[in-house]
Order: sequence, then structure tokens, then C-alpha cells
Amino acid sequence: MWENVSLRSDVTTPPVDGSRYSMIGAIMIPPVSKAHDDPTAIRLTSLSHGGGCGCKLSPAVLEQIVAKSGGSGLIPRELLVGIETSDDAAVYQISEDQAIVATTDFFMPIVDDPFDFGAIAATNAVSDVYAMGARPLFALALVAMPIDKLPLDTIRRILEGGESVCRRAGIPVAGGHSVDSLEAIYGLVAIGLVDPRHVKRNAGALVGDKIILGKALGVGIYGAVLKKQQLTDAQYREMIASTTQLNTAGMRLAGLPSVHALTDVTGFGLLGHLLEVCRGSGVRATIRWSAIPLFTDARELAAAGHVTGGSTRNWNAYGSLVDLTTHGRVEQALLTDPQTSGGLLVACAPKAVDEVLQSFQAEGFSKVAVIGEIGPGPAGVSVV
Repeated sequence: MWENVSLRSDVTTPPVDGSRYSMIGAIMIPPVSKAHDDPTAIRLTSLSHGGGCGCKLSPAVLEQIVAKSGGSGLIPRELLVGIETSDDAAVYQISEDQAIVATTDFFMPIVDDPFDFGAIAATNAVSDVYAMGARPLFALALVAMPIDKLPLDTIRRILEGGESVCRRAGIPVAGGHSVDSLEAIYGLVAIGLVDPRHVKRNAGALVGDKIILGKALGVGIYGAVLKKQQLTDAQYREMIASTTQLNTAGMRLAGLPSVHALTDVTGFGLLGHLLEVCRGSGVRATIRWSAIPLFTDARELAAAGHVTGGSTRNWNAYGSLVDLTTHGRVEQALLTDPQTSGGLLVACAPKAVDEVLQSFQAEGFSKVAVIGEIGPGPAGVSVV
């Protein structure tokens, strides 16, 4: 079921009248003026103060909020995964061999094309289901749009982009919720199903495990260049190909007992999400800079100063836990770069490396790479 509400004090929700208002779900949109007939007239990224997973609260701020407000209420034994290790989704067991996986993700535009924005946001949201080793079942759309600024066709194209990804994932968009807002925001609630014995968490990595990354880094760097309208067509295609690739390898990894930890790399960057694995597992990670896959021009663009504010916030939040002494600001920028719809991050036994790589390759992940290993010690990451 779709619902609708206004978050703006200057807008009064009118009565439903098909002759006066267009409907998207239950968003009531005034008649579109001729000036807005061209959906490309407005750059979506110009309507938001941030874009993609770079909009996330910094890890330090989020930790303070959750520490004071979450985790003290009812925790039934059926809740297999909650907020304790900042995992990708909640998991609730409903029978001996079934558990529900529930997650949500939404953000402001990282690109200007409305269809691509919707597709990226949907891919990113469904990724959290795959990161738990689960199979997605259905989605609910979360839609917040400045209806006095965006034409009807533009909003429709955003939703169509998200629906196209859900079709590829084999799931319906079964409803949603919409609001009138000052900035364009879109995302999904994603629901999945998993065998409780096959749940993959961002904790459980063991000393000696190998670390594998499923996608190349550089989404935030490319997004920063796009916002300055300097991204080339080839760079844009590379960015879209990566951010709209569903992390379906997670379902294959669910059946591998030697996969000890699994998560996806998003707004906190590679270092931030690897640190979550280290904290949850009580281990230290070492990664090799030379092994990390990057977008084709990411290093050159970072060296030219195209760095996101999210990267700086990330480093300020967890830089004290990272040994980056043999590398400089460019490497720091890329390793903390907020990834929107980034790749899966795996910790697995050495004997399982070939099988894990094959699982990724079978799903079309050509950039998958072994980037490091897990060792003993307090939670932290060394970059060599």
C-alpha cells in the first residue's frame, strides 16, 4: 500500500482530484507546466547537498547516536542479527529453515539522469540482502521529491529505474511511501529470505582468512567529477555499469561454510567497512594497495583533487585505527571514498579462495580480487 504525506510547511496536501493532480503512488503532483516538459532541464545533483552513500552520517556520529538510543529494548531470541555489529540487515528467524532479512536504504541523487539514479538507489538497497547471503523477495519504494521543482516525467523515470533493477532481481515493488520534500530522495525497503544456518554476517572473520573485494573503488571520486560536469562518457558508463550491477554473488557465497564474514562496501569506504569486520571479529586486517581494483581513472582524478567531503569525514572518524604510513593522500582518499552500491567484501579460509573467486566470476564480476588477509591483534587495518 502506498501512503503520502508532506514534510513541508509551505505545502498543503490537496484532495485527490484526477482532473487536477497526477499520481505517482500516492504522491499528488500539481499539473506540470510547459517549462518543465523536458526532464533534462533540471540537474538532479543540483537539488541536493550530497549524493549517494556519501550522504550517510559519518561513522563517528552514527556510533554516538546508536550508542545512546538503540539496543536497550526488546531483543527476542528469534532476532538473529540486530544492530550489535552494524551489519547490513536485520535477520529474524521464523522457522527452523527460514529467516526473514529486512533492510532499507535511500539517498539523494548521485547522477543527473533520473532513470540511472533510480537504478543505482535500488541496486544499492537490494545489495544489503545479498550481503547477508539471502535471496530477495520483494521491495517497497521510499520516495521523497520536491514536487514544485521536478516534473512528473522525471519522478516517473526515477521510479522506473528502480523497478527495472527489481525486475532483474526477480522481485516486485509491492508498495511504498511518499512525501513532498525539499530534496529528491529515493530508495527501497528490501525484504529477503535465508536459511538461518547460512546467514553471513560482518563478524566471524578468522586469523589467516583471505580478504576478497568484489568491485572496483572510485564511485565517490567519479561522482564528485560528475557534479562539476567534467565526467567523460566513458567514465560515466564505467560508473553506471558498476553501481547497477547487483551483488548476486552473495547468494552463492551463502552456501560456502569457509566464508566466515561478508558485507558490502558503501558509504564508509573500504577501510570503514573492513574495520566493522575487524571490530566484530576481534581481528586486524592487512591489505595490499597494489591489489585493490580501481576505476580506470580514479587514481588520476583523486590526485587532481577530486575528493568527496564524505572521504574526509570517514578518515576523521576512523583514521586512528588505520596504519597508512607508507602511503599518501591519494591512497587515503580512495580507501575512504564513499562507495554507492559498492562491492561485496569477503573474509574466507585460504582453501576457499578459488571457489569464492569463481562464485563472483560466474555472476559477471570481472574486477574481483584478493586484496589482503586477516591477522591477530586489536581491531584495525594496515595498508602495505
